[in-house]
Amino acid sequence: MMLLTSPHRPRHSMHLRRAFWLACVMTWAAWSGAVGAQEVAIRKALKERIPDLPRIESVSKTPISGLYEVLLEDNDIYYTDASGNYLVQGSMIDTRTKRNLTEERTDKLNAIAYASLPFKDAITIVRGNGQRKLAVFADPNCGYCKRFERDLQKVDNITVHLFLYPVLGADSNEKSRHIWCAKDPGKAWLDMMTRDTTPSPASCDTAALTRNLEFGRKHKITGTPTLLAQDGKRVPGAIPLAQIEQLIAARP
Repeated sequence: MMLLTSPHRPRHSMHLRRAFWLACVMTWAAWSGAVGAQEVAIRKALKERIPDLPRIESVSKTPISGLYEVLLEDNDIYYTDASGNYLVQGSMIDTRTKRNLTEERTDKLNAIAYASLPFKDAITIVRGNGQRKLAVFADPNCGYCKRFERDLQKVDNITVHLFLYPVLGADSNEKSRHIWCAKDPGKAWLDMMTRDTTPSPASCDTAALTRNLEFGRKHKITGTPTLLAQDGKRVPGAIPLAQIEQLIAARP
C-alpha cells in the first residue's frame, strides 16, 4: 500500500489556496471594473444633461439594486439609475429598521472631530460647571444666530466655543474684528447678539478670523449658525432649546 507522504499535502493545499485567492482577486477586479465603468457612464450622462450640476465627488452603489448614490461637492446627496436618466433627491429609509440611511450618510460626511477644532481661534464662554460642550460658527449680522444665542442663554453647565464666521459681508467682518479685539470678547459677543449693542471699535491681530473662514471653507460650512457637538455631529441652523439639550448630551 502506498502512503501519501506529508510533503504532498502542503503542496495540494497551497494550490487550493492559490486558486481560491485568484478567484477572489478576479471577482473583485470584475466587480470594481463594473462599478468604475458605471460611475464613468453616470458622470458623463449627468454632466452632459445638467451642465450646472455641482462637481460630482463620487458615485457609489446603494442597498437598492440599480440605484446609485451621487455625492456632490457640497455634500448634497442625490440618487440615480444606472444610465443617469433620472435624478432623485430625498431620503432613503430602511423600512425594516426605520433608519434614515440618507441622514446617517449625511451626518457621517459632515462630521468634524471635536478635538480637531482650532480652539485658539474661538471665543470661549463658560456657564455653570461647563461640563457640556458645543462649538458654534456664527456671524454677528445673522438673525438666526441671534435667535439661537438667546435660546442658548437658557442652557446652563456648558462651555461654548464660538468661532466668529463673518460670511455676510464687510460689515460682518468689521463687527467680528471689534468683538474679537474687545477687552472681553465673550461679553462683547453676547451684548451684540442678545442686547443689540454694537461693539466698540477695537484693533488687534485678527488672523484668527481668516483662519476660521478657511477652516469653514475646507469643511464646507456654508451657513450660520452651524453647530458642532462633541460626538462630531454637525447641525445647521437655529435649533430649538430641546434639540440643543439633546445635542450637547452627546458624548464622543
